[in-house]
Amino acid sequence: MFDHVGFAVSNVARSRAFYAAALAPLGFVAVMDITKEQTGGYEGTGFGPPGRPQFWIGNGEVPGGRTHVAFTAANRAAVDAFYQAAIAAGGRDNGAPGLRPHYHANYYGAFVLDPDGNNVEAVCHTPE
Repeated sequence: MFDHVGFAVSNVARSRAFYAAALAPLGFVAVMDITKEQTGGYEGTGFGPPGRPQFWIGNGEVPGGRTHVAFTAANRAAVDAFYQAAIAAGGRDNGAPGLRPHYHANYYGAFVLDPDGNNVEAVCHTPE
């Protein structure tokens, strides 16, 4: 349904490093960097599968509340790898990998807080 989505972060370089590490196990890479020189003020990074930036972070006014974003993982091992990579990159635990049967029987997810406190999730919906 969405082509891409993005939100403001308080420190672009710090968040770029966090997301580059956390999203790598899911097959997302830093696809595109936009500089202040190119735009006259905005700087940011678009992550996604190679050649397709779908998730953007950039400078701007950081929302007062916590944002939640969930990324699809190909399997449960990828959810586990996302969680470990995100924690190693400075994320804070907000729900270790595991089943969340209150959503549905095969909902396997993990949650971390990014450097700005946003809730970032990886989720697999299959029984593997």
